[in-house]
Amino acid sequence: MIKLITGKTLLVGIIGDPVEHSLSPPMHNAAFTHLMMDYVYVPFHVRDENLESAIEGARSLELKGLNVTIPHKTAVMPYLDEVDQAAQLIGAVNTIKFSKNKAKGYNTDGVGAVRALEEIIPVKDKRVVIMGAGGAARALAFQLILNGIGELAIANRTREKAVQLAHDIQGKMEFSPEVTGLGEVELSTTDILINTTSVGMHPHQDQPPLLRAEKMHPGLVVNDLIYNPLKTNLLKEAEKIGARTLNGTKMLIYQGMESFRIWTGVTPPVEVFETGLIRILGKI
Repeated sequence: MIKLITGKTLLVGIIGDPVEHSLSPPMHNAAFTHLMMDYVYVPFHVRDENLESAIEGARSLELKGLNVTIPHKTAVMPYLDEVDQAAQLIGAVNTIKFSKNKAKGYNTDGVGAVRALEEIIPVKDKRVVIMGAGGAARALAFQLILNGIGELAIANRTREKAVQLAHDIQGKMEFSPEVTGLGEVELSTTDILINTTSVGMHPHQDQPPLLRAEKMHPGLVVNDLIYNPLKTNLLKEAEKIGARTLNGTKMLIYQGMESFRIWTGVTPPVEVFETGLIRILGKI
């Protein structure tokens, strides 16, 4: 069915450089169609030097909202009127809501990841190990702390980056993460292991996993934020030991659903977002 776009159709979208790889349009547009909402979601390619004018243009064109992806998540913040608590702590925005006189920034990445995890295990008071120290690790770390985890260890190939993230967390919250190298990860007392690195992502899915089954235990939950392939070598190792596993699709779905809710006030059905995502992943 061809969607009829009129002068009453409301516009949301995503800005990034590049942006053509985004999986968000099929998820959001499937939900708008399912809910019979007169919205359309469009990707916009915006280069660094055009970011400020893009935000001003979005205001002038009365867009209802934008998602923000690499490399603009931090750079966009000075052009907004307000930023919510989680986005301030993380230091990055992935969702903007435009109202009559205000552009407000949010970060739904951490919310999406924690919601996906909590379908398997409550995170409160748990010991968590995060592998990686980039943007995804940062969003997850702050959100997990806000949700009441007990302990956090950050493991990264470049120790200095992990130390910097730990210092940032200590400076903003009353919480002191441990820092360790990837080869020194100790999981015997760990409840949740999260991989935020790109190791094992398509087209390098044959890379050796960062950890083998013998370092894991059956009571562990292993979350790999990669969604292509759906089952990475890390998750295959986790399955060997009987650990519960989770890939990155649910985080992607839930962070998108939270953006949708922020813009429209409506929470879309999980199944619709999931169908839209799986359909496009099947074509990749």
